[in-house]
Amino acid sequence: MDLSIGTALFLIFSSYLLDAKTRNYTIELSVPNGGPWGEWGPIEFCRKGYAKGFILKVDQWERFQIFKDDTSLNGIRLICTDGSEIQSAVGPWGKWTKTETCPEGSLISFSLRVQKERGIFLDDTSANNIRFSCEHGAVLTGHSTDWGTFGPWSAVCPQGAICGIRTKMEPQTEKGDNTALNDVKFYCCN
Repeated sequence: MDLSIGTALFLIFSSYLLDAKTRNYTIELSVPNGGPWGEWGPIEFCRKGYAKGFILKVDQWERFQIFKDDTSLNGIRLICTDGSEIQSAVGPWGKWTKTETCPEGSLISFSLRVQKERGIFLDDTSANNIRFSCEHGAVLTGHSTDWGTFGPWSAVCPQGAICGIRTKMEPQTEKGDNTALNDVKFYCCN
């Protein structure tokens, strides 16, 4: 089969672009208590290195807004060791909180705080907070609401550290009970 130089260059260039978006990962980290609603967003990876910290997008509870639809956790952004920031699907509500960074090393496991389904007449929020463990033993907890309970810890990256993220987000509805972020998966790279 005879390939022209243009075709060969196109194949090489498109292969390079595909590799820039994805990385080889060793394991997918998940927890069993994620919320049931929504669709999985894209998987995003640090270009190089690992995740050393995170920022949360949170719709904070407001005391005097009785009929407000609370969504709590709307997004998770990872801070990579190469200086880049990555995120998967993010909800429209809330503001980004302060950055939490490992004092040494990178993120290696996580635990998700989730409020169980509350029934048809009460406001559901689903995922509300997250905490991560770092390579050298530190635990970082996000600045979010305290609804629900933290579930079990995920597995620990067997080698390397967390390098990618994928979030499960309920699409925004005009009427009804929005929950925003429901679940998350992280990816470990060597």
